[in-house]
Amino acid sequence: MTGLNTAAIYVIQTLGSLYLLIVLLRFILQMVRADFYNPMSQFIVRATQPLLRPLRKVIPGFGGVDLASLVLAILVQMLLMVITLILMGYGVGGFLLQVLIWAIIGVTSLFMKVFFFALIISVILSWVAPGTHNPAAELVNQICEPLLSPIRRILPNLGGLDLSPIFAFIALNLIDMLVINNLAAMTGMPKILSPFM
Repeated sequence: MTGLNTAAIYVIQTLGSLYLLIVLLRFILQMVRADFYNPMSQFIVRATQPLLRPLRKVIPGFGGVDLASLVLAILVQMLLMVITLILMGYGVGGFLLQVLIWAIIGVTSLFMKVFFFALIISVILSWVAPGTHNPAAELVNQICEPLLSPIRRILPNLGGLDLSPIFAFIALNLIDMLVINNLAAMTGMPKILSPFM
């Protein structure tokens, strides 16, 4: 593999993963019923609308879940993986089903990471800027709330100390270690595709 191929892989993975994150955020924001009028939400909607509009004509939502944005995330992930494998010198003709499985694993891993990092940001903001009304902070809290509220119902009230993020971190890490990493290993996912996880 030449240095030019390595540079191309780096650029494609970086820019493609950024767009993939935006598409997945569109799915998550609709799933958690985040504020549509938040400026961050508006940016995500505008960035994803050109590719989602035609997909929505053939893939309708179901039960409040935006299936078109989920399918778009998987397609973007697949495209990034195929380009990466081709630039690495692998043939992907007979492996498209396997690449689809790897793409689903990669999107699931990114889905978990979005919640993980949203929790980290939420915890930091609760220490340094509690009660802030910044649009990004409000969006982060809206993403975290569906994950934290069931844990808060189970945990006893500890006088203002919220331990629910700790249990959410544990749950997300266990799912990542025990499910996602094992699925990647079982399906023979190459190490070169690990940036997508």
